[in-house]
Amino acid sequence: MSLLIFQITIKQWDKGQNSASHQDARSAIPCVFPVSTNPAFNIFDTPCILEQHGDDIATNVFKEGRIRTSVLSTDRVMFDRFQVVNSSTGPVLEYWAGEKPHVLGPLNKHWIQARYTWRYSVLEANQIYWMYEEVTLNAMCAEEFNANCFLETKPSLVFNDL
Repeated sequence: MSLLIFQITIKQWDKGQNSASHQDARSAIPCVFPVSTNPAFNIFDTPCILEQHGDDIATNVFKEGRIRTSVLSTDRVMFDRFQVVNSSTGPVLEYWAGEKPHVLGPLNKHWIQARYTWRYSVLEANQIYWMYEEVTLNAMCAEEFNANCFLETKPSLVFNDL
């Protein structure tokens, strides 16, 4: 039986944390981890793990955390800026950051790593500041569960700076 695994790592910082030592500390944070979560729901009748690591600083912009999921149709699910499409050949990962999605690739042939950075303004205590994020997604469709699936092999497709 197939299993969809999505692992998201969020690194967050504000403008005051942009020194070389801060950048080195962020670079030292891994982007792959052992999978430690059990399937919590199904996507397209396939068990799914959605696991998050790293920062998720609550702000007045995202009071309950950054990652949002939604079912867009019976064949399309979205979480954060990523969409999973149920195609005739299996699940396909897409990245959405504008008017149309960018196809990253099929999930049933290999695992995919996709990364983007962005910023957003936060208003707290009558002050506005920028919150910066680097978000990395590791995604795959596996035939069986392996907690070290992202650690034992390298991604077949890597997308940096989406």
